[in-house]
Amino acid sequence: MFYSIMSGRSVHSVLVGLVCLALASAICCSSVGSSNNIMCLESERHALLQFKQGLVDESNALASWKSEKDCCKWRGIACNNQTGHVITLDLSYSYDANLDSTELRGEISHSLLELPYLNYLDLSYNDFGGMIIPKFIGSVSQLKELKLADANFSGPVPPQLGNLSNLHTLDLSRNTFVSFENIEWLSHLSSLRYLNMSHLDLFEAVNWPQSLSKLTSLTELRLSWCNLPDVNLRSLSFINSSTSLQLLDLSRNSLNSSIFYWIANVSSNFVHIDLSSNQLEGGIPKGFQNLYSLELLYLGANKLSENIEDSVKTLSCAENTLDTLDLGFNQFWGSLPDFTRFSNLRELILLRNQLNGSVPESVGQLSSLEHLYLSWNSFTGVITESHFLNLSRLQALLLSSNCFSINLSSDWNPPFQLTYLHMSFHKLGPAIPKWILRQTNLRVLFLSNASLSGSLPNKFWDLFSGLDYLDLSMNQIHGKLPNLSSTSLGHVNLSSNLFSGALPTFSPMLIRLYLSNNSFSGPLSSLCAMQAPNLEYLDLSKNLLSGELPNCWMQFQELEMLNLGKNKLSGKIPSSLGNLQGIAILRLHDNNFSGELPSLENCTRLLMVDLGNNNLSGKIPPWIGQNLTNLVILGLRSNEFNGIIPFSLCSLAAIHVLDLSHNNISGGLPHCFNNITSLANDTTASDFIVELVWKGIEIEFGENLDSMRSIDISSNYLIGEIPPSIASMTELISLNLSTNKLTGKLPEDFGNMKMLESLDLSRNRISGRIPSGTQLQGFNASQYMGNLGLCGPPLTQSCPGDGTVQDDGIARGTEIHNKEQVDDGLISLGFFISALLGFVTGFWIVCFSLLLKTSWRYAYFRFLDNAKDWIYVKSKAKVRRTLQR
Repeated sequence: MFYSIMSGRSVHSVLVGLVCLALASAICCSSVGSSNNIMCLESERHALLQFKQGLVDESNALASWKSEKDCCKWRGIACNNQTGHVITLDLSYSYDANLDSTELRGEISHSLLELPYLNYLDLSYNDFGGMIIPKFIGSVSQLKELKLADANFSGPVPPQLGNLSNLHTLDLSRNTFVSFENIEWLSHLSSLRYLNMSHLDLFEAVNWPQSLSKLTSLTELRLSWCNLPDVNLRSLSFINSSTSLQLLDLSRNSLNSSIFYWIANVSSNFVHIDLSSNQLEGGIPKGFQNLYSLELLYLGANKLSENIEDSVKTLSCAENTLDTLDLGFNQFWGSLPDFTRFSNLRELILLRNQLNGSVPESVGQLSSLEHLYLSWNSFTGVITESHFLNLSRLQALLLSSNCFSINLSSDWNPPFQLTYLHMSFHKLGPAIPKWILRQTNLRVLFLSNASLSGSLPNKFWDLFSGLDYLDLSMNQIHGKLPNLSSTSLGHVNLSSNLFSGALPTFSPMLIRLYLSNNSFSGPLSSLCAMQAPNLEYLDLSKNLLSGELPNCWMQFQELEMLNLGKNKLSGKIPSSLGNLQGIAILRLHDNNFSGELPSLENCTRLLMVDLGNNNLSGKIPPWIGQNLTNLVILGLRSNEFNGIIPFSLCSLAAIHVLDLSHNNISGGLPHCFNNITSLANDTTASDFIVELVWKGIEIEFGENLDSMRSIDISSNYLIGEIPPSIASMTELISLNLSTNKLTGKLPEDFGNMKMLESLDLSRNRISGRIPSGTQLQGFNASQYMGNLGLCGPPLTQSCPGDGTVQDDGIARGTEIHNKEQVDDGLISLGFFISALLGFVTGFWIVCFSLLLKTSWRYAYFRFLDNAKDWIYVKSKAKVRRTLQR
């Protein structure tokens, strides 16, 4: 009975409990359901639609802003799930090659102010067409994260952004045309933890260190490429400065070593410091001894000069944390210290310093090492397998251009699999070492000038099917290239080898191809089959290629450099070259091209056009000067161009080298040549290599082309006088107007061109006195010969009609006359007989050499011309004196 009663009560209790549980569940579910059903407020939905109206959405990225009634479900929108207020607006653009999408454009509407709870706004990587960052954004008071990176804003940054007291993330980076007068407003952002203003011009913001030191919560600061003014940071007060700063990127500015003082005082919690590409001098300062948490230190590309062992000792406090050390491109000297104390070192970059001595074998104990860069130093000794003993994680190895020898056994099996190997300028050959052939994960392989010869291994292209960069230039490798269309090669340099045969088809991923100075032959028809839309550089010069150029250049719209010089190509230059609107360098010199020059007037980015030594004809097109105004080098010599020099060439304001020599050009020299302003102002030309005739000899100019200013219009049919305006080109280095039909006198101020190092006016009809008291007397007389009416030093001692009494009152006419008589004694029958016998005797000795060497042949016949002119002038002088008697 008792049991029955108790059982009944228990059942009753259970039932009551179940009922309560069910009620609680219903209430809970109801609550959750109502939360999930919260929709955005109508006022905020309307504000977003107003914001959209100001945008230009060409790819319909905001399609969901129409189809969905609930704005919380729209793309880029997030709402508070309790209140329905919009809290996130993220419309940052992300490029997707698989989607046909474009950036948003247009304007930013004031309707954002009707989103009172918005705390995250990201409009990065769109294109707002240079508009100014709206001031009203400073009134969106709840913002915590504001990201406007790389969105094509311009103008001054509104100081109203300093009102955003809740902001902890601000990214304005990569808006190149944004400007600052000062950044004092930043100091009001007391909650700021992340600040990125990289690629903004802060040159006028001289108060940048003071403003940033007040951001006491800042943990990450990025100010690279900001043109920061070089202020004295030692005078700063560090009271209330941020001690929480962990990441600092001030790379690519012009800061001096006082920045070290600021770093040492502003925080001791640094994890990441990047000061690369500045003007830092000395060594790593002692203040870095307290950076116990330091993991990444980038000091590359400065002027640091110290015994490297002393600098490395300064970092001993971080021996348990240091992950990356970049000291490359500096002037550190001394022997390599022991780095084994840095047990976690993953990346060691020491390339391009002045380090010497042997590389210690202890490097092989850095078991965490993934990147080892030692190239371009003066290390000596021998590199053996012990240097790599425990480097099982090594991925990148750069050892190029040192003084050590490499002694690795042929059957060595490395403990690593590299993706990047640079061992150029070391004797590795004649065959590619087997251990390199085992590195089948390679993406980058540089073995230039490595004493390699013979042919490539049969499986070379299969073993390295994943290669992106390949440089085997300056070796003696021979053989033919297979079809490479199935590879992933983007950058190929096989120049200066012995490769032969037809050009293969290359990868559609090809970007740069250098095959110059080989023996490739046959037509260029394979180019049309090469679908490489991203091809930028193509150098096939100095080969044996023949036939006509294919007319398929419109498919290479990214092409910037085309060099087909010194081949055996013929026919007309195809018109499709005119479609290459991005091309900067066009070299078709030393071929057999004929016909008129096709229009290149749309190739407005051209910096160099070299079409010399062909058979091109017709007039020099006026569009060269009208459209190609960026030209630095124009080479049209040794063709069959005719007509006059177009006046539009005077518009070539950047020209360094103008070579129209050895053509059939007639008419006079343009009087506007003084408008060629670069002949008086410096511009960069060191990226080019060009052959110029310098003082009668063909010389290759490269790095020294920056200072070259040259005009060569020799061997044409120019008439008239040399215009006085040419004398205003005071920076002209070389002027050659020889072998024309120029007349009249030299301009009186011709001597103003004081920079002239090479001058040739010979074989014209110029008369008058050579201006005296200038550097014009310093040139060889042969450079004035062949001008019957020209006189004065250095061509003759005097001019007809000169008096016999000089300023000192001493009679000198007889002395000069007697001296000329002595000189004329050389011009005798014996002289001519000796000259003839000498010529006959030496002819067969010299002839063979002249046939082989073009520059020698040019210089030799130039010498004969000068000798002839000298004899002619002396003879005429003797006749004139005889008649005067």
